[in-house]
Amino acid sequence: MATDTVTDVFEEHRPVLTGVAYRMLGRIADAEDVVQDTWLRWSAQERDDVREPRGFLVRITTRLAIDRLRHVQSRREAYVGPWLPEPIATHFGPSVPDTAEQAVLADSVSLAVLVVLESLSPLERAVFVLREAFGFPYAEIAATLDRSEAAVRQLAGRARVHVDERKHRYDVDPAECRDLTERFLSAAAGGDMEGLLSLLAPDVRLVGDSGGKAKAPLRVIESADKVGRFLFGASRKSIADLDFRFVELNGAPALLILSGGKPDSVFQLEVLGGRIQCVYIIRNPDKLVSLASLDAA
Repeated sequence: MATDTVTDVFEEHRPVLTGVAYRMLGRIADAEDVVQDTWLRWSAQERDDVREPRGFLVRITTRLAIDRLRHVQSRREAYVGPWLPEPIATHFGPSVPDTAEQAVLADSVSLAVLVVLESLSPLERAVFVLREAFGFPYAEIAATLDRSEAAVRQLAGRARVHVDERKHRYDVDPAECRDLTERFLSAAAGGDMEGLLSLLAPDVRLVGDSGGKAKAPLRVIESADKVGRFLFGASRKSIADLDFRFVELNGAPALLILSGGKPDSVFQLEVLGGRIQCVYIIRNPDKLVSLASLDAA
């Protein structure tokens, strides 16, 4: 196989490899490292007997991601405050024309699902990602993980039940989420406490991720009154040279707040029945670097 063909084949499948690695690890840098290691192994591999490059590359990526996940899990146990995945820009429209497939991809990369996936074992997570997000056959997943097909089906069933039990329900209509986010921003910025509370579900949760490197709650805040008071207080604090952008992150509308042209915070809402069920706030500067060049949605 010529060098240019080797590169072309890899680049053709890079989006899938990156998608698998990111869903496995929840961090862009870790995913990129895994994909780079996959490239090194692919470029050095004897490929004469490789009949299906996509399956071969996904197999390498998945195994590398499992190894890395086992390593980073201990690092996350020492994380300061709640841990949320690093937000990633998504735009499934032109590249994924089928609306049902768009919904599956968006859901599998959502913050809500990725948070739940953190509680799965590495093998369960790998099976869930390959099966639910990318639709790989059980037999192919079994070959990837060096397990029997029966064992993979058991892992898949266990992971699916676990995710269904722990994932919060939410609406996925982007227009409704965008509208509620705009009303949320208007109420918070305008000091309208009553208007803000009217948007919050009674049992709303607020999850902040700072990694100890910025100001954010170190525990999950629950109830409309507590969340409303926190948001109202936060909106009163001045941020230098403030700017807002609506962007699509992890398959859903999000609010990117910039200070002096640099990302300061990401707000994303889970919505159900016209009420905000959960507010995610990401302020760890390490997780916002990749968002600096995003255009408004």
